[in-house]
Parts: sequence; structure tokens; C-alpha cells
Amino acid sequence: MNDLPRNMNLKTFNPHRADFACVHEAAKLPPIAVEVEMLFQQGMAVTNNELWPNQRDYKKAAQLWEKAAAMGHWKAAMNLAGLHERGLGVQRDTERAVLIVEGLMKQGVPGAFDKMGTYHQSGIGVKSDIDRAYGFWQLAADMGNPAAQTYIGDKLDAAYDDAQMGIWGNRKVGLKMLECAFAQGDGEAAYRLGQTLDIDKNYTRALVVLHEGAKFGSADAANYLSSSFTQVDPLSGNQIDRARSERYSLLGDALELNPDLRFPNLDKVLPLPPASLPFWDGKRETLIDAAKAVIVKQPTPATPGANRTGRTHIPQGYVLTGNIAPPPDENAYDNHGRPWSLKARQHAHFTGYWLPQIDVIRGDWQANWNAAQVPWKFNRGEPLPNLAEQVPPGYGAVSWHYKGLPVQQAASSHPYVAQGIARYVPGPEAPRSCSGTVPCPQTGIWSAGLKKEHAHHAVFHEPWRQAYIEEGQPFPVPTTLHEAGGITVAARDIRWHWIGDANRADTSGHVHVTLTTIDS
Repeated sequence: MNDLPRNMNLKTFNPHRADFACVHEAAKLPPIAVEVEMLFQQGMAVTNNELWPNQRDYKKAAQLWEKAAAMGHWKAAMNLAGLHERGLGVQRDTERAVLIVEGLMKQGVPGAFDKMGTYHQSGIGVKSDIDRAYGFWQLAADMGNPAAQTYIGDKLDAAYDDAQMGIWGNRKVGLKMLECAFAQGDGEAAYRLGQTLDIDKNYTRALVVLHEGAKFGSADAANYLSSSFTQVDPLSGNQIDRARSERYSLLGDALELNPDLRFPNLDKVLPLPPASLPFWDGKRETLIDAAKAVIVKQPTPATPGANRTGRTHIPQGYVLTGNIAPPPDENAYDNHGRPWSLKARQHAHFTGYWLPQIDVIRGDWQANWNAAQVPWKFNRGEPLPNLAEQVPPGYGAVSWHYKGLPVQQAASSHPYVAQGIARYVPGPEAPRSCSGTVPCPQTGIWSAGLKKEHAHHAVFHEPWRQAYIEEGQPFPVPTTLHEAGGITVAARDIRWHWIGDANRADTSGHVHVTLTTIDS
């Protein structure tokens, strides 16, 4: 038992450490295959915060996350541990939860060490021990976990020591931790850091950091700004701006209801002053949707058979059901009460599509002939063509196999759209991209990317790397937004890709919040 990761030797928590080296968690995480990520996101979709509690399917999520975890998805494993911890969708088993987390610790996943600290704090599956909890959190922070960096950083961001309150006067290191977590897109870190900057009278940067916190999903940051714009406050430039306050308040409410939301395109509806606010129709959904991430809707692939004519035509968007029972309104029995076969020679027993196939495969010619055939549509009782002239003598008899009726294809939805944390937009008619070194050539939503061979590719690429940028403005560069702990990526290394969806200006010059969107 002493060899288990839960009992590992830990450095004693040192709140007065001399320094902290920023590490980003993404650089230490194992890669995740696209298909495994889809399993994880499907589990997120059936448990998402926009569903009522009784609508959430934790049992299905447990099955999906179990499968994804077995294929190396560390977040799925963490979520699965959470289900066992609380008994959601599975039998409550805190030992199982701890074992899952220990498995991730062996893989070097920083978040697992943070979770083990929480287990020791609360006594979940292990003996409660606050000293070991801080030891695990300290280790997780050093490994790059932003949640641990935020928690410890906030504890050290004090002017004096008070062990009973759990605060220590080590602001230099505390701020470095908060900056590091903020650079990783942690909303709570942005909120805590923004508060400190506000108290320190660094109002310009505090406003930017809190605004970014709202983008990162911090309800506290959005509500903090909402409050500031309702009063004469240096943070808001000593200007009361109830219109801005209302928008931040609505965003804060949305984030409290669904903490999974992110608003990378917040500047579309709520740019920082001195920029003017675009006109908005007052509907909550318009505000929230415009600020969300967007996903380009891919065109529906052509249905096999949609371009054919005559009996072999299959309507676009429909697929055949395959070898199934006949339609309920068809007579499935012959005059002697015997069930019709799904294979026929002379007449179609049921309405639908029938596929000709050579019955006995003796070589490549028959196999190739069968593979080249397509289904034909016949009504019940219609004669089936004799294809003997297509098949040389001795090559086998041809039978017709029932393939069912066309059914409309189920529309597949991107997991982020299914969760309500992103929306679909049509692809731009004329794709364009440009370097981050030039001014933005067109107002709208842009997504950023790095080449895979770039040293910071894993750190830079995350689902919300989008921004709403006005024409003529510079593209954002991480090093200009963050101080200590930022991503050292030069503007020349970033390629920005146009998505579209710009706000609309009317003839008077007023700009309106607009949505160019399509049904999911």
C-alpha cells in the first residue's frame, strides 16, 4: 500500500518559496486521437449544464468515458472518477475513483495530482490530511496544472501570513502562479488576478484581464465588471455605463447556469471602451450566441444514388435501411401463410429497393459484378428484370435482395454544438488567411493556428482560439496579453483564418450585432 501514488513522498508545502517557474499543462499531456475526443465530447453532451438534472444521462456518459479512458483520454478518466466519487450513473465507489486518479498520476497527468490533493483535503477514498493536500497541490502547480496554480497563487497573494485563514504573504510568487494559470486560459485565475490588479490600481490591465476572464468562462469576472460599470469606478474609467453593465450581467448569468460556456468572440457584442457598443436587439440569446465560439458547418455529403436517375435514384439526404423486415403495411405472407423471403427472382414482394446479386461466388468476376450493382426501386408485385444477359452462362443465377425503404439521415451534430457551447456558421464563400504581423484586413471572426512542428503547438491549440477583430486592428499575440508566464509565440508564427460573421452597419453608420448562423 505504501507504494501507491496516494502515499507518495511529497515535498513539504512551502508558502515562502523564493520563486516559481511557469509550466503549461498542455505541454505535458498525452496526445488524444480525434475519434477518442469525440467519445469524450458525446459524454459531455448528455450531461451538459444546459440540460435539467433529470435529463442528464450519467449512465451513458460513464459508458462513453470508460471507453475513451481505456483509449488514453485523460479528461474522460477524470470525469469517470468524478462519477464514481459521487455515485452518478455508476455505483458510488471512492476507492475506484482514487484508483483511476492514481492511474493518471502514473502517466504524469498534472490534473491528477491536483485531484489527489482534493481527495486528501476532503477525505474522499483516503485519510483526510490537509498537509498532504497542500503538498499535492504544490506539486500539481509546479507541473503546470492551472487550477492548482490558481488556488495556491491566490493563497500566496496576501500582504501577511495567517495560517488559520490559509493565506501567506508571498505576492511575488503568488502573482507568478496566477499569471501562469491566466496564460493557460483559466477563468478563475483571470478573476483573481484582475481583482489584485484593480486593488493595486493597475486599472488598464485589470480591465483587460477581467474581460478575458469573461471570455474564459468566469461568471465572477463578468459580474465584477458589471458592477464596476454601474458606478463611478476607476476600473471603468469613472464612467457609469449601464448598457455595458447589462451585457456583462447577462453573460455572468449565462455562465453561472452553464460553466462550460466560453465567449471567445465577446468583442463582437461587448468591445472594451473606448470602442462603441454595437446596437443589440435586447434578446439574451442573440448576445450569448454572438459571443460563443463558432464552428463552420460542413456541407452534407452526397447520398450514394442521389445523382442517379430512374429506379436507381435515391433522394439526397436519405439512406436505405438495409436487410430488414418489410414495411408494416406490406403483406409479408404468401397465399399459403408462409413468410415471404427477402430474396426474390421474379416479382418484388415488398415496395422498396432491391439489389441484384449473383448467388454463388466462384471467382473474382462474380465478386466484382456484385460489387458494381446498385439497388433498384420497385413497387410490390412489379416484375424484377431478368439480368441473365449480363451474366454469362455458368456464372451463376441472379437473385434480388430486399434493401428496404429510404429513411432520412440523422443530422450529425458537433459535440460542442450539442452542448450549447458553440454554434454553426456557414463557411466563407471566399476563404482567406493572413499572417499575424499585418493589420486585420476584414472585420469578423478569425481563428488562429500554428504549424504542427512549432514548439508551442500543443500549448497554443485549444478549442477557443478565435477572436472577433475589427478591420485595421492588430491581431492579438499571446505575449502582448500576458506578462509572466505567457506563451512565447511571435506574431509571424501565427496564421489567422477568416470565418466570417461580421456585425452589420446600416445606412446611418450604426453597427448592429448580427448573427450569420445556420440550423444545427
